Amino acid sequence: MQQETHLHHLKKEVQCKLHQSFQIAETYFARQFLIPNVNYKVRGAKAGVAYLQQNEIRLNPILLLENSEDFIREVVPHELAHLLVYQLFGRVKPHGQEWRNMMKNVFHLEPRVYHQFDTSNVVKSVFPYECRCKVHYLTIRRHNNIQNGKIIYFCKECKIQLKFKA
Repeated sequence: MQQETHLHHLKKEVQCKLHQSFQIAETYFARQFLIPNVNYKVRGAKAGVAYLQQNEIRLNPILLLENSEDFIREVVPHELAHLLVYQLFGRVKPHGQEWRNMMKNVFHLEPRVYHQFDTSNVVKSVFPYECRCKVHYLTIRRHNNIQNGKIIYFCKECKIQLKFKA
């Protein structure tokens, strides 16, 4: 019950941050944008997802509860930036120059593509994969896609193909 009350309070904080970020963007661009819908239906390791055509932001309630301050400060503007970039420029690279500029110049945030939250409470099974520089922990979905020959993943840092560490 206490967790539900806390989540309810955090949802109000998310709406405040969304409204604040929205107003910053409207002032910066001297134009109005469509206000997005927000729901809390994201599961797994993702903190949030922006659905461009639906003008909707979906957030992970567990990661919100566990990382509330950083989550609200970073994830809410991150996902809003995707929607605003879409409204301004149409379909562009998800974390491309337009999005990076929105994060830096409008929201004054580092344009981080991935969050650094602990996902141990939201990811059931992870599988270790190695490259030259470190061990990556992939979800069961990614692991199965690799094992079934559907996809190959490479390290973003050393550019080496990830290999399952049995």
